[in-house]
Amino acid sequence: MATPRTESHPGTETRGAAVRRLPPSPLGPVARTRLVAEIVAAYLRARRELRRAAIESVVAALRAETSLPPLTQGQHELIEARRLAWAVARTLKLMPGDTRCLARSLVLTRLLAQRGIPAKLVIGVRAAPSFLAHAWVEYDGVPVLSPGDGSFSRLVEL
Repeated sequence: MATPRTESHPGTETRGAAVRRLPPSPLGPVARTRLVAEIVAAYLRARRELRRAAIESVVAALRAETSLPPLTQGQHELIEARRLAWAVARTLKLMPGDTRCLARSLVLTRLLAQRGIPAKLVIGVRAAPSFLAHAWVEYDGVPVLSPGDGSFSRLVEL
């Protein structure tokens, strides 16, 4: 007898006691190309802005311009945020330069803002055994980019 599937959280599926994330919805080649171009443009803009201003100003500037209408009611913003996070991480992995956590977080913040999806960019730190900082993005308190290994204390939310 098959175990019934139940949706417990958008973007997850439960079978018995196991919970797993559903894969992102596939995009056609044209939509995929547009998304990659949007990610690359946001990455280049974020790098340029970081050379000129403080992080608070950069985040505000990346959120300021919205070109896409907000998601219509009934669409799952968390699922879309996770899909975009996956696309950003996958695309930036292929880019030259520093594409670590802060760059990914800034790019994702821009993409989410353009779609009218509210999100927080979180910067955390760890003091011991050696100082380390990490950035990630959360939607409604749920990380959509990896928050690290759990050892980071929240320093600032933007």
